[in-house]
Amino acid sequence: MSKEPSAPNPAATIDHKKTVMGILIALSVSHMLNDLIQAILPSIYPLIKNNFNLNFAQIGLITFTFQCTASLLQPLVGIYTDLKPKPFSLAAGMSFTLVGIGMLAFASDYRYLIIAAAMIGVGSAVFHPEASRVAKLASGGKFGFAQSLFQVGGNFGSAIGPLLAAAIVIPHGQLHVLWFSILAFIGIIVLSKVGQWYRDHLIELKKTGKKEHIHIPHGISRGRVIFSILILMSLIFSKYFYLVSLSNYFTFYLISKFGVSVQTSQVFLFIFLFSVAAGTIIGGPVGDRIGRKYVIWASILGVAPFTLILPYMNLVWTVILTVPIGIILASAMSAILVYAQELLPGRTGLISGLFFGFAFGMGGLGAALLGRLADQTSIEYVYRVCAYLPLIGLLTVFLPNFEQKQVKA
Repeated sequence: MSKEPSAPNPAATIDHKKTVMGILIALSVSHMLNDLIQAILPSIYPLIKNNFNLNFAQIGLITFTFQCTASLLQPLVGIYTDLKPKPFSLAAGMSFTLVGIGMLAFASDYRYLIIAAAMIGVGSAVFHPEASRVAKLASGGKFGFAQSLFQVGGNFGSAIGPLLAAAIVIPHGQLHVLWFSILAFIGIIVLSKVGQWYRDHLIELKKTGKKEHIHIPHGISRGRVIFSILILMSLIFSKYFYLVSLSNYFTFYLISKFGVSVQTSQVFLFIFLFSVAAGTIIGGPVGDRIGRKYVIWASILGVAPFTLILPYMNLVWTVILTVPIGIILASAMSAILVYAQELLPGRTGLISGLFFGFAFGMGGLGAALLGRLADQTSIEYVYRVCAYLPLIGLLTVFLPNFEQKQVKA
């Protein structure tokens, strides 16, 4: 999966106390490319639904395969890389994504679509935990900012994916998905450079005997930590079940309820996904400044009034409401992730893998269940049901109040 560490570049200088913006930007750009490619799959659902004569349940199963492959593997990758960091696993993960996008372009029946989705899921599973760890190593102590910058790249990629799909794939056909393999090649090159920095970083730490951070114990019992992790995962459940209702089925909702064209619905989906990207970059720095629990409160529960009225609005207001919904809801993820990392210091890979994996799993399960519900009722009914999911954010009241202090070694 990766090369063993070798002698560092003599010209390389690594300052463990400063934020390494070049690495953070490279990770954010790579995340953008990774998630842009992944966004192509749901963006062309209307096309493949017609080409392969699929129902909503089969569409949901494609997403379920992708999301659950990533979900099951990410915690395992995180645990393994906590013990044995693999600097070049990032480029390896993008290579799986490249294979998946190639298979998607040439898929001739439903089975190949499922396999392509699984390969893209493997790419995500390998990429996310280790990329999150490198973001923390390059953060210079600004953990919320680093996670937000890393995640906003992915959100921005998810936002522009549907636009590119509408411009390139929808008008010209499934084979044109192959153009996106160019982005995967670029990602492999960028992540190879990040892997070199990561390798040099690990060698220098081993040589000097330094540790990244010394954590002052937060004084919270093991049972309370486990309970808090379960609450955070419940919040992830509410967030990603609702997000998948918009990211996966919003185009069908707009087409069914308002009669818009496929390409117009993709533009409206872009507006929502761009709002998600904007919300992501807000949550981390604000959490660094005022505390992560406050951000979690505001981002999860604060979105409820907007989700509750969305199913009853006309087209204009439906599109308008997706903007605050995307911004408010998305600001939670980096705050939740860093809060969990502070609950279990020193287990960055495990936490990143667990939470990214659980988020992917909930997205996949949500896609499958909501697709089945849409087949049995209507796509409009799905949105009326999902409107209540953010109320799960009330569980935030049970999270402990603490700010984990960290001292440079």
